[in-house]
Amino acid sequence: MKLTDGVRLGAVTAPSRVLFGPHETNLGRGRGISDRHVAYYAARAAGGAGVIVTETASVHASDWPYERAPLAAECGAGWRAVADACRPHGAVVLAGLGHAGSQGSSAFSQNALWAPSWVPDVASRELPMELERGEIDELVTGFADAAESAVRAGMHGVEIEAGQYSLLRQFLSGLTNQRADAYGEDKTLLLRDVLDAVRRAVGDRVVGLRLSCDELAPWAGITPEQAAGIVEAVADRIDYLVVVRGSAMGTSATRPDLHTEPGFNTDLCRQIREVSGKDRNERSRPLVALQGSVVEPEQAQQALDDGVADLVEMTRAQIAEPRLVELVRAGHPERIRPCVLCNQKCRVRDNRNPIVSCIGEPFSGHESSAPEPAPAARREALVVGGGPAGLEAARVLAEGGHEVEIVEKDDRLGGAALWAAEVGGRGRLRRIVDWLEAEVRRLGVRVTLGTEVTEADLVGTRRDVLVAIGSVPGPRAYENRGGLVIDVVDLLEHHAVPDGPVVVYDPVGDAVGVGVAELLAGQGRDAVIVTQDQVVGTQLALTGDLADANGRLQRAGVRLEKRSLLREVHPDHVVLEDIFTAQRRTLPCASVIHCGHRLPNPDLAGWPRAGDCVAPRTIHEAILEGRRAAHEITALVGGGVR
Repeated sequence: MKLTDGVRLGAVTAPSRVLFGPHETNLGRGRGISDRHVAYYAARAAGGAGVIVTETASVHASDWPYERAPLAAECGAGWRAVADACRPHGAVVLAGLGHAGSQGSSAFSQNALWAPSWVPDVASRELPMELERGEIDELVTGFADAAESAVRAGMHGVEIEAGQYSLLRQFLSGLTNQRADAYGEDKTLLLRDVLDAVRRAVGDRVVGLRLSCDELAPWAGITPEQAAGIVEAVADRIDYLVVVRGSAMGTSATRPDLHTEPGFNTDLCRQIREVSGKDRNERSRPLVALQGSVVEPEQAQQALDDGVADLVEMTRAQIAEPRLVELVRAGHPERIRPCVLCNQKCRVRDNRNPIVSCIGEPFSGHESSAPEPAPAARREALVVGGGPAGLEAARVLAEGGHEVEIVEKDDRLGGAALWAAEVGGRGRLRRIVDWLEAEVRRLGVRVTLGTEVTEADLVGTRRDVLVAIGSVPGPRAYENRGGLVIDVVDLLEHHAVPDGPVVVYDPVGDAVGVGVAELLAGQGRDAVIVTQDQVVGTQLALTGDLADANGRLQRAGVRLEKRSLLREVHPDHVVLEDIFTAQRRTLPCASVIHCGHRLPNPDLAGWPRAGDCVAPRTIHEAILEGRRAAHEITALVGGGVR
């Protein structure tokens, strides 16, 4: 079976075996499914997704896990609009339904959180209320009513959430279910009651189940062996099963970043699929979907070939490239914009309420505000700088039929993204550069390397000019009294570091300082990381890598100097100052790696600019501004050319 083949799912047929799973988007207006959701899902349906599951909607008003979380009672009109928009493309569209239980938030409802037992949540530390029979009955009814509403709105069915953020999982797990009644003696009872009620509500429509099959907490949580029993208990009630792992109480991130190898659930999925088919023929067993950072079509196809799964969830891959399935079907997998699994823009469950997007495809999540392209006369353009901003601008201009040249002073394209990819564990970032370079060359952009453009070169030019020349080292708020200080960019461009202790100074708190310390420790160096924060890499909380990053540093033997400012650098030591007490202390040091903020390159002032030469930030902002600049050159406003 091929990834692009159709597959029978209950009473309907999906056009491919690729699933676009439920995830937080912050696209809602209030607690409904919005027009932004509609455009978002329609783009993936048009791109060939076989099954699309909408953002999980709370089935009961007691659940309000994040501010823009959909509420099933308010989703009817939105579900109908999504179904209508996706129908012409043939995708099977399902409503995600769930209840976050103790992993929710009481900040919005100001009511106690629901849970099977009085077990405080490990993240919020909040103690929930223990559900009594009346509330359990309300919960079961809530699932049934929500499912009925979804199919009445035109959805093909529903997917029930019993995964990482789920009250149903909390009832299944010994970590959180400490009840002495029937729901504690048989921990599958509530799930079976819910699935029975949902099946009665939807008839022969599709019923899927997302199940945490390994909480990574073998001391009391769901293990693969226990999950096998759960699957056996419910297999005849569902049409498909999505195998996921983890929970808030486990030992690993529920949504890992690029430090975890793609396809991490493969063995678990194979094990559960074997159980799901035990003593059942092919027609009666539920289909099984592999989930777990699968972003390359080759890996997805291999999972099908090896009998690991019947469907493959490729959610982040389709955030990065909505046309993924169609490009595979057309025989052009090389043109698929890569997902690098960084979590920087697609992981949006934080207090900023950001809209879901992608560092490589900044229009993801913003489909409803991207106007159609307007006709533009053929133009000649010169892009100065071949980093992400310049490459994206050149790509968009060339795709619009314009004649484009990129001039880069270095002997290779990629700019700051290349040294970002050299940081420990972040090599996948290089894939964005490789893809952009391949696209500009495919589109016929003239590339000139090893040449620096001066102001004199631009005076009198008849070409449209865009300057994307990156950044320069920024200020250093400490005294250098004869010590060796190496800028992080120089280090990553293979600057030699002398023997002796190395201090990584990280006043930013992002992936750079952490990754450099990991890199040095991996080379056997005596490494120390210094930060003014109370935890190293504080900004990594936004990508879900904070805990894992600190664990990696400690396992690598990196010394963590927290709550400290670097004040002086001497030939053989540095002076640190405690941010609370102002007490100073010294550390032995042969060299300092400076990982501070950078400043815009001031050269070629007065020309249109994009990326780090406006303000040094991330790859996302560079690509977004490169695209916007290309649109301005061609008189497009805000978008259109993909």
